[in-house]
Amino acid sequence: MNYVFISPDFPSNFKYFALRLAQQGICVLGLGSENYDFLEPELKGALTEYYRVEDMEDYDQVLKACGYFTFKYGKIDRIESHNEHWLYQDACLRTDFNVFGFKEKDMGSIKYKSKMKEVFKKVGVPVARGKVTRDIDEAKKFIDEVGYPVCVKPDIGVGAANTFKLNNDEELDWFFSNELEVDYIMEEFIEGDIHTFDGLVDRNGKMVFMNSFIYDNGVMDIVNDNLDMYYYNQIEIPEDLKKYGLDIVKAFGVKEGFFHLEFFRTEEGKLIALEANLRPPGGLSMDLFNYSTDSDLYLAYAQLVSGDTLELQEKAPYCCVYIGRKDDEGIKHVNSIEGALIKYKDLFVYNGPIASIFSAAIGNYGIILRANDREALEEAIQFIKLREIS
Repeated sequence: MNYVFISPDFPSNFKYFALRLAQQGICVLGLGSENYDFLEPELKGALTEYYRVEDMEDYDQVLKACGYFTFKYGKIDRIESHNEHWLYQDACLRTDFNVFGFKEKDMGSIKYKSKMKEVFKKVGVPVARGKVTRDIDEAKKFIDEVGYPVCVKPDIGVGAANTFKLNNDEELDWFFSNELEVDYIMEEFIEGDIHTFDGLVDRNGKMVFMNSFIYDNGVMDIVNDNLDMYYYNQIEIPEDLKKYGLDIVKAFGVKEGFFHLEFFRTEEGKLIALEANLRPPGGLSMDLFNYSTDSDLYLAYAQLVSGDTLELQEKAPYCCVYIGRKDDEGIKHVNSIEGALIKYKDLFVYNGPIASIFSAAIGNYGIILRANDREALEEAIQFIKLREIS
């Protein structure tokens, strides 16, 4: 089996996809823009060959690379990056080389937040009211319907980049005074905690892994207010979240891959769908999967690609929390990482710096703690996050 792994060096923990695929006897062909000499030794050892292009955004270059792989190794069986940025390009390559997985024609509802809403509605999942607004007159008509505040974000986008909460006409005027290079979707503002439904399905769409995270703050607030953050997995997934999540995954037709669905949970307990991401969740979420279940989801994925059959583990034996601390100028924490390591050494399973490209959303330094339940982690979370008041 020939597996073309797009940008296999990024993020760094995704190298384990290549390692586990190679362990399953799969021919892993790397395609990226990083110099081969700069790849980690483990990754080099897992790749049968690496093709470097000058510009990954140039479709002709990546098309040529896949053509070379086909000429040398025969038919390509999989093309995957597991990365939001390359989802559309992955689909185009699969279309051109007739490879299993989402094709170019499938990408509308996967990439556009406005079209995701239609999928949610089709399966009866509540959504926030929203509208793609291209000028201030359209925006004002929408605000007349839902009232302030509203949230505006790119219709195509990941994370909280260029996402804003608008509270009044003055802020609305400010937003439209900027040159908008892409379409934005405007949504009614929903108060609630973010709960996720994540998992992995086999090539027939059968669920083989399920997870749910709860975030302490939305990514928009974390980025715009420069906050520290944390999120943790629920040991047992609530039934309403599971039902909505399973219905959405089926509606999108996910096969042999990961997914990450986001919902608001309101004070009244109601779930409202936010967006669907048909790839693994970012940051160190894959590591939280593994630590919370004492398993290896990189290996599980590789086994599915190989054609193995896996059984679903519905309940996680541990609660794991990711804590992201920021060290930007003007931010001071009361307690040091070293002090936390000493005080809570029995809870620590990982700590280390975070790549700068992710730091605005998940901090400059990441920590993963593990315990038998959420309550056992609370004191440590607050100790690590505690900031000096300026």
